Amino acid sequence: MLSGVIAIAFLAGLIVGSFLNVCIHRIPAEESIVSPGSRCPGCGHAIRWYDNVPLLSYAALGGRCRDCKQSISIRYPVVELLTGALFAAIWAQGFEPRVAALYSLLGAAYVAITFIDIDHKIIPDVISIPALWIAPAVALVVGQIALRDSLIGIAVGGGLLWAIAAGYELLRKQEGMGFGDVKLLAMVGGYQGWEAAIFALVVGSIIGTIVGIGLMIARRGRLDMEIPFGPFLVAGALIHLFGGPAFLGWYFG
Repeated sequence: MLSGVIAIAFLAGLIVGSFLNVCIHRIPAEESIVSPGSRCPGCGHAIRWYDNVPLLSYAALGGRCRDCKQSISIRYPVVELLTGALFAAIWAQGFEPRVAALYSLLGAAYVAITFIDIDHKIIPDVISIPALWIAPAVALVVGQIALRDSLIGIAVGGGLLWAIAAGYELLRKQEGMGFGDVKLLAMVGGYQGWEAAIFALVVGSIIGTIVGIGLMIARRGRLDMEIPFGPFLVAGALIHLFGGPAFLGWYFG
């Protein structure tokens, strides 16, 4: 029974991942995610429905447009596979169905935010702001956390990172962190609680530091590039979702 649910969740994640590819491409360009339908970015030809089947179409076409033969970014199947695996992993945790459905939607938002931040160094308000507004109501209806914890999570997540960003800008006279990250961490707190917000900040900072050091070594000590922080916050939030409390219990125990 559980294996069947996980398989369905994986397939649903593949479909959602295909839609996320549209969001990742169009939201930064301020284009509609509804219309027109999917088109090849090279020749502009509408993509046929049978060329838009997650994973399978990419493999069948050899990663190229059927019409102009232009290469299709590997990003597309990666996003689909990642979202499918994320959905399957969430439903495998044994959450109540409504909680698992909520976390799947939250995970989808995390995936879109991650790849948009990687490409454009922004976290779109069109994702984070509506999610923040409805977070307390969702907590009240779904019950994944208490309403009070959702409100405290928003205040702690957003307030803590805002204080760090504002302090850095005050001391260094330059912006060190975008306020999109502040809204993202507030979003984490609103849906996963204040402990998750702090966990995501600490673990995300550790992962970001490791990645930054690795890039410096690879570039022979040079790091003249901007590294988005959003993907590391998302990594910390997902780690907490799948085992943060157990890890903290082990660490402090």
